[in-house]
Amino acid sequence: MTPFPGSGLAKGLAVTLRTMTKKTVTEQYPDTQPDLPPRTRGVIGLFEENCTVCMLCARECPDWCIYIDSHKETVPAAVPGGRERSRNVLDRFAIDFSLCMYCGICIEVCPFDALFWSPEFEYAETDIHELTHERDKLREWMWTVPAPPALDPGAEEPKEIAAARKTAEKLASTQAAAASAATEAAEAARAAEVTEAAGVTEAAGVTEAAGVTEAAESAGAAQTAPEPTDPGHVESASPTDPPEGQS
Repeated sequence: MTPFPGSGLAKGLAVTLRTMTKKTVTEQYPDTQPDLPPRTRGVIGLFEENCTVCMLCARECPDWCIYIDSHKETVPAAVPGGRERSRNVLDRFAIDFSLCMYCGICIEVCPFDALFWSPEFEYAETDIHELTHERDKLREWMWTVPAPPALDPGAEEPKEIAAARKTAEKLASTQAAAASAATEAAEAARAAEVTEAAGVTEAAGVTEAAGVTEAAESAGAAQTAPEPTDPGHVESASPTDPPEGQS
């Protein structure tokens, strides 16, 4: 559909009218700090532990405002018989913010995530030479770097995270299987102990019952047996003896 002449002017006037009717809000800086977005390019923070002195940031900087000094140290062998290795040790990392144009190339090309954007912006100086900030100051700005935004729920899972998750799940399943096997072994041992104790109790009961039965039989036999006759005993009276008073 071909727009009619003057439609663009009408849209522009409509935007102007809407803006004119809104209330103007003035932020009272510095009494009120501005609410900056997370990706504000305020200053560059350095995470020194991740820096390997690869010099990529200094080589790719269009303004050559990054200064890095380092030296090599020999690392002893980790295992007996291994060979020694050398590594770079960072001595100086400075950025001249009087030359920096905040393009962010150094942050993008860093392969080890040692540089980050910080929303800090209050670092003005009265002398231009003091705008060259050393690694101590860059490290302080590192702690003001906001957390990265959450990933899109519909985005594909990164390969690194997927591999780490699979490894963690495999390790968890192995530990669960080992714990289950240990539990089953403990239950089997406990059942064997209970069975053995029951067998000992049953054998003791049978032995005790047999002893009681034998004792009862011995007592019954003793009760039914005739008393022994004393050979020296003579009856003093007999049915044939005459009654008293008769001769």
